[in-house]
Amino acid sequence: MKLPRRFFQPLATGAPAPFRELPVRLERMIHFVPPHNDKVRARVPELAGTVDVVLGNLEDAVPADQKEAARKGFVALAQATDFAATGTGLWTRINALNSPWILDDLFTIVAEVGDKLDVVMVPKVEGPWDIHYVDQLLAQLEARHGVTKPILIHAILETAEGVANVDAIASASPRMHGMSLGPADLAASRGMKTTRVGGGHPDYRVLSDPAGDAPRATAQQDLWHYTIAKMVDACMANGLKAFYGPFGDFSDGDACEAQFRNAFLMGCAGAWTLHPSQVAIAKRVFAPDPAEVAFAARIVAAMPDGTGAVMLDGKMQDDATWKQAKVIVDLAKLVAAKDPELAAVYQLG
Repeated sequence: MKLPRRFFQPLATGAPAPFRELPVRLERMIHFVPPHNDKVRARVPELAGTVDVVLGNLEDAVPADQKEAARKGFVALAQATDFAATGTGLWTRINALNSPWILDDLFTIVAEVGDKLDVVMVPKVEGPWDIHYVDQLLAQLEARHGVTKPILIHAILETAEGVANVDAIASASPRMHGMSLGPADLAASRGMKTTRVGGGHPDYRVLSDPAGDAPRATAQQDLWHYTIAKMVDACMANGLKAFYGPFGDFSDGDACEAQFRNAFLMGCAGAWTLHPSQVAIAKRVFAPDPAEVAFAARIVAAMPDGTGAVMLDGKMQDDATWKQAKVIVDLAKLVAAKDPELAAVYQLG
């Protein structure tokens, strides 16, 4: 555990100082791109203007014999596009820390495009020790290659041990950006009996008590509710962002939207998008409803300093509801700055 006075010190001579606060960015969707696929990579310049984050995926879904091609492809797409000009984040998901590719991933990417890279997503994080390792290595590479801004770390929760250590992971480093739920690997790690990637399961349900001969009502439940809530609490307690991970059934947009919306309501900032059809869903879900924004703006306007109590439409509003309203209004302003259509609808001035 780092002492408070040393927490924000660079871990290598010449490395940039860590951020004291996370940069304010809109990250409704983290859109995954397979960099070893030439056709997909060619579409990245056009894609960059339509999503909030482009992530070059080097880990799962990349065959072992394509790892080097994926790494080179990511460097090429990073060099070919001005992501900052479109306000788009540039991330990469590196290979797992127990893989033979992790060092080449970081050594190559930081050397070639370190100043363009915003976040490194680290899979299968099991404890703060994993974050400490990547933290120290990034600092050394930043110093060696003259990188001028710190590269942030995003952890994926996809093992039972990682979920058990979620609070320690969240507070492990000032580089921490946030966390994502990794439901597929997590299901395997927990011994869960499902082959689905995210979403619910028809056998995970509650049944109402018998009432004579009447049919018993049943409702499908959310397998991931507990884990998402635990992740959100750990992230928010440490000033980080929480994200829903992949939803694997591209043919079921309704279920994807329901899962994204649950995560949004619980405090997640965004979700992964693995297919172009999911981008529109994430844009729709991870932006506050215009009616909610209008009412929240009225609360903030009625209580400019956030103190006291007022009545609006017969409902009492106080400092607690002011805080809720401020979350919605601040997010709406961030969305409006990137989405002219929603800016016109929100009318926040």
